[in-house]
Amino acid sequence: MEAVSARARGYVAAVALLALFCLLPLPTIRTPWWALGLLSALYAGCEHVVRRRFGGTFYPVLLAGAFLLPPPAAALVPLPAALLSPVEHGPALPRRVWRAARPALAVWGAAEVHWALGGRDAVVAGDFPYALLPAGAAVLAFCLILTVLDGGIRAVALGVPLGRAWRGLLSRSLAPVAVHGLAGLMMAVLWRSPYGPVAALLVLLPMCVSWWVFAQYHRERAAHQATIRALVQAVDIKDGYTRGHSERVGQASVMIARELGMDDDRVEVLRFAGILHDVGKLGVPTRLLRKDGPLTPEERRIIELHPEYGHEMVRGISFLGEARAAILHHHERLDGSGYPYGLVGTQIPECARVVAVADAFDAMTSTRSYRRARPVQAAVTELERCAGTQFDPRMVGALTRALGRHGWHPTVTADETPYETRGGQPISGAPR
Repeated sequence: MEAVSARARGYVAAVALLALFCLLPLPTIRTPWWALGLLSALYAGCEHVVRRRFGGTFYPVLLAGAFLLPPPAAALVPLPAALLSPVEHGPALPRRVWRAARPALAVWGAAEVHWALGGRDAVVAGDFPYALLPAGAAVLAFCLILTVLDGGIRAVALGVPLGRAWRGLLSRSLAPVAVHGLAGLMMAVLWRSPYGPVAALLVLLPMCVSWWVFAQYHRERAAHQATIRALVQAVDIKDGYTRGHSERVGQASVMIARELGMDDDRVEVLRFAGILHDVGKLGVPTRLLRKDGPLTPEERRIIELHPEYGHEMVRGISFLGEARAAILHHHERLDGSGYPYGLVGTQIPECARVVAVADAFDAMTSTRSYRRARPVQAAVTELERCAGTQFDPRMVGALTRALGRHGWHPTVTADETPYETRGGQPISGAPR
């Protein structure tokens, strides 16, 4: 996100003002500044290491602050990390303000709940298992506040519909933050014990091990992405006229999937499906892919083998899941006239019906060797004309709504070279 809209800036400013409001009682309370400084420095250091080496966030120290400090003081713990950490994308100021205000409000809320339920006395007295109750409530408040703020920024900055902006945020964050909260509680108890803050730091060791495991997962995920990227680049090199097509189909598939309310895991699978739908072209002779004139029936039959070639190539890649079915069936048609198996209606996997619409849309809105690109509205009209026979009307409707809301601004990382248009032959949806 290179630009930050005025609405997003206003939202961030409102959250920052709310965070400042939470700090107002600070001069009137007795604050253990040395503990605040130590926790702030520790949190900044942990955040720096975690973000740089593993990715993600590190909440145990933040939640330990909520269990140890008065709420206004606890809200100050995340500020040094937010202000000192590098900002990868501009503009820097609203992003730093957001990074500071968001966790400040969350930890303030957690501290308020913890103190209101007598958590501070339970930590000092080592009153277990009662100490788990206020700590659990504090973690829940922490997650709820983050969910509200994150859903709001998604709705305001990214234009995600209100009905879906908050969907899944709480359920995905609750379990990992609960683990961090337990570590934070252990830190707080040891901090208050005769062994002091040094003993509390030992709690971070198992957390470091868990982050190492988490990092391995991310490395594996990066390897998956590299595999996909290599396959797409191979297709782009082989069929230069459709360079960037795979990424655009992936983006259009994501738009349809989100409009249909699919969860994030399926959205990611559909992104893979869109990107890799034409990987089978690696098995098609290059002279056919680059042929300027009409194809003979024999040449068309050869090209129509590419879904099966693609499925053979990726069927051993387990992380692709149902994307493999989309690669095999994305040229099937609802009326049974598609290929390779002539499936009808709901026999065609849902993910394949999504990719089919995305594929046809991008094929029509991009220039090929045999015809010029159509305007977006003309492509949508063609999709709507073919809905019910060639395409699933539900997928066409989802794409139409998504285009109306967000427009069509695909971001392609491949090196796109403009090609001279030769010929003006019209297309009917899902060409070669």
